[in-house]
Amino acid sequence: MNKEVRNYRRTKMQKEHIVETLREKGCRITKQRLMLIDIILEEECQSCKEIYYKAVKADAKIGTATVYRMVNTLEEIGAITRNSMYQIACARECEIEDACTVELDDDTIYHLSAKKWNTVVREGLKACGYMDTQNIRAVTVRQCECAGEFS
Repeated sequence: MNKEVRNYRRTKMQKEHIVETLREKGCRITKQRLMLIDIILEEECQSCKEIYYKAVKADAKIGTATVYRMVNTLEEIGAITRNSMYQIACARECEIEDACTVELDDDTIYHLSAKKWNTVVREGLKACGYMDTQNIRAVTVRQCECAGEFS
């Protein structure tokens, strides 16, 4: 199966899960909301304003308040995280192949799938005594001021 088909399936599965969760929370599923979910799933947007600019190209009637409310709603249900950009959060069963890239100082690079990344973080937290039976909801990594090096 080629990468485009995998990405389409992943995106479609994520969209279906998000829509189902929104319905469970009592949200109406409008064309504008579906369009905003598609934009967030397909693009790496840095802000609500960027999402708005992409959305207004497809629907000139969409307002900035609609975009902000939708982003807040998606954040509330845990579908997105707001760190340096809006990205759909990955659950333990997520099928994304290159969810995380780790580069070592000897130029070794590891590309971890979402499942593997989740396992690495979970096992590391368990080994350090930070968690027992809980599940990871989200991980936020911020660029540090020390040239991006981890010790």
